[in-house]
Amino acid sequence: MNQQIKKLNTLDASMLVMGSMIGSGIFLVSSEVARQISSPYMWLGTWILTSFLTITGAYAYGKLSTLFPQTGGQYIYLKEAYSPMTGFLFGWTTFLVIQTGTIAAVAVAFAKYTGFLFPNVINENAVLFNYINSQQLLAAALIALLTNFNLKGISFASFIQNLFTFTKIGAIIVLIFIGFYVGFQNDWLHFDQFFREVKTFDTSSQQLIPIDTFTLASLFGVAMIGPLFSSSAWNNVTFASQDFEDPQKTIAKGLVYGSALVCLLYILTNIAYLGILPLDGDPNGSTAYERGIMFASQDRLGSAALQSVFGTIGATLMAVFIMISTFGCNNGIILAGGRLFEAMAKDKLFFAKAAYLNKNGAPSYSLVIQGVWAILLCFSGGYGTLLDFTVFAILLFYFLTVLSLYKEKISKGLLSNSNKLLLAIYLIILVAISANLLYVKTLSSTIGLGLVLSGVPFYYVMKRNQSKD
Repeated sequence: MNQQIKKLNTLDASMLVMGSMIGSGIFLVSSEVARQISSPYMWLGTWILTSFLTITGAYAYGKLSTLFPQTGGQYIYLKEAYSPMTGFLFGWTTFLVIQTGTIAAVAVAFAKYTGFLFPNVINENAVLFNYINSQQLLAAALIALLTNFNLKGISFASFIQNLFTFTKIGAIIVLIFIGFYVGFQNDWLHFDQFFREVKTFDTSSQQLIPIDTFTLASLFGVAMIGPLFSSSAWNNVTFASQDFEDPQKTIAKGLVYGSALVCLLYILTNIAYLGILPLDGDPNGSTAYERGIMFASQDRLGSAALQSVFGTIGATLMAVFIMISTFGCNNGIILAGGRLFEAMAKDKLFFAKAAYLNKNGAPSYSLVIQGVWAILLCFSGGYGTLLDFTVFAILLFYFLTVLSLYKEKISKGLLSNSNKLLLAIYLIILVAISANLLYVKTLSSTIGLGLVLSGVPFYYVMKRNQSKD
């Protein structure tokens, strides 16, 4: 069994990183970013800054993975750097909202794009209790199916992951080529006012309004919620460290290679969008082109771009590719999450059964309870709500994890001065974004922080149970 669990290589690690990152976000969130800051250079700037944060964070986690190659990854890093409680709070929050909330959000996105193909069957119209709709039910079914796949073991789950990751990378590359071709054909018309004055869309007046410098800085931070969420989940590969050959090298390489390639694809995809569609648009426009990036129908920007070029056939094809993308993304996230809870259970800081491996070497109990909770979150609200709850908590633990490299007992003096400067810039930007989210998205950010702190009493319950054993 051990040979089966530890046979994944650098390609598998990179595919898990890329497959977990590329899901629904790149095809949905750019419309909301455009409504927040409607100037091309600022709109694209959110993705460029997100890329810096993502690759830098992945690089830092790679260094930690060489020091702590055990299954559990980030949980282990935080436990060793600070305390068992800090590690537990990360695992607790990951279970409550980060991992399961991401699984739910991606599953809802899968259902939204399925609704493009079957609008009369999969939509937001209530079908149960005047609240539950068919999109939510399909999202729940997807989570159940992928959880079952992962119960068959890491080899089968990895095969599914690689297959779907290669497919969706291919789909994104096709979209990029089409966008660049159309852009060259129209002389990059939509880039003519690239550095124009930044405005924001006011929902009450349904108009674009100018903003001052302070408001711009704040809105830029808020606009990064979508790109940050779209670029998250790269750290999931660390949870399953012991499933890889030579994890001290494999994980670090997979983190950097995978995250860098995805960030490059994301930036090129947004340039392709702007090559096809104008950034601004009319919310009541009758065509995808008239609605522009800003008002793509239900924010389904990927389909809107190809619909503008090829009509209904293009939009349908893109919807299918995005369904493949979200399917593969959720498979990777579900695969990794079960390993985290397995590691916590071995430390007696989670349900004891979560440490159990079935005959296929899969943490079956961990996967099942993760799936059940993620399914419940599918019914907690829309895609945007799930993003707001998860991003603040994600940033908090990114900060603590990267900060741990400054602790001598962790880095053992291996961090160069240039690395310290790079990571210091990273941490300062994270603090600024997090503080802004607390200011602007006070309710959702406070709830996110509250969910983290709610784990404190549960930690002491788990500690008491430890002492009884």
